[in-house]
Amino acid sequence: MIAHTQAHTQAPTQAQPKTDTPSYPLLLADIGGTNARFAIETAHGELQAVKVLPCAAYPSLEDALHSYLHDAASLAAGAHQLRHAGIAIANPIHGDQVRMTNHHWEFSISATRHQFGLERLDVVNDFTALALSLPHLQPHQYFQVGGHQALAGSAIGLLGAGTGLGVSGLIPAGERWLPLHSEGGHASFTPANAKEVAILEFAWREFPHVSAERLLSGPGLVLIYRALAELLQAAVAPLEAPDILQRGLQRECAICSEVLSTFCEMLGTMAANLAVTLGARAGIYIGGGIVPRLGDYLLQSGFRARFEDKGRFRDYLAAIPVYVITEAYPALIGLSALHRQQSADR
Repeated sequence: MIAHTQAHTQAPTQAQPKTDTPSYPLLLADIGGTNARFAIETAHGELQAVKVLPCAAYPSLEDALHSYLHDAASLAAGAHQLRHAGIAIANPIHGDQVRMTNHHWEFSISATRHQFGLERLDVVNDFTALALSLPHLQPHQYFQVGGHQALAGSAIGLLGAGTGLGVSGLIPAGERWLPLHSEGGHASFTPANAKEVAILEFAWREFPHVSAERLLSGPGLVLIYRALAELLQAAVAPLEAPDILQRGLQRECAICSEVLSTFCEMLGTMAANLAVTLGARAGIYIGGGIVPRLGDYLLQSGFRARFEDKGRFRDYLAAIPVYVITEAYPALIGLSALHRQQSADR
């Protein structure tokens, strides 16, 4: 859902590029549970003063915004002229008050608009913004992991692991794409073999409901690491997700490597479930902070084999391409596209 501070709301849509007159400069912000990414768009596709701020370093979104807007690069890009802004945030959007699921920030959309002197402030779920970017990504901004060509006129699926697990998609509607307002990361985790059942049972000791996000996320890497250590009866030092990722990729730690292997296979199941649920024959896109960092590891892992492991639907899945988004700021591209479309609709 997109929340507006103006008198009306409308379902977010994405059209093919068309002539419009959006207002520049435009403030764009992508707020995750760990980092907040800011930019000022000065013309179509021209992002200036791109900056990433750690959320933990600021008591509130307002404090982070104030810091960004008073940065020298932001001022040079026209921060003092801003009247319109778009925020993508890792959270469901229901009404004016926003309270983040994976971070302590909370704010009023209308109060934030007033505080920063904005005429218009649109707030949308981060994976809705990411979904809206997909028709605008170029081949150098992603790479393909198996499958054939995308089937025109079909749905597109999207998921991404970072601090949490985001899920969305695009449904074709004439010349437009309708983004899904999904919280699919909170669907129950589905194990596919005895090892994953054991990991699920380990997680159940701490969480009465084990969602896909509990395992397919940064905290999930830590949970899988702890579960495998117990399963293998190995004494291991406590590690955080970045260390597990680095040691696993460099094969410095056998259990860390097993964590990444297990993670990739679990992700394959999740991606396949999304594909068959949506009928996403135009492809599955994967974003977030973890998978793009895997690079060639994902290609060599069991991800694609698990993605296609759907019994009688193996051939159906084998045809569907999977794309890993490598663009650093895709949600900002989606916010920009949303702003252009809404400007054209006025």
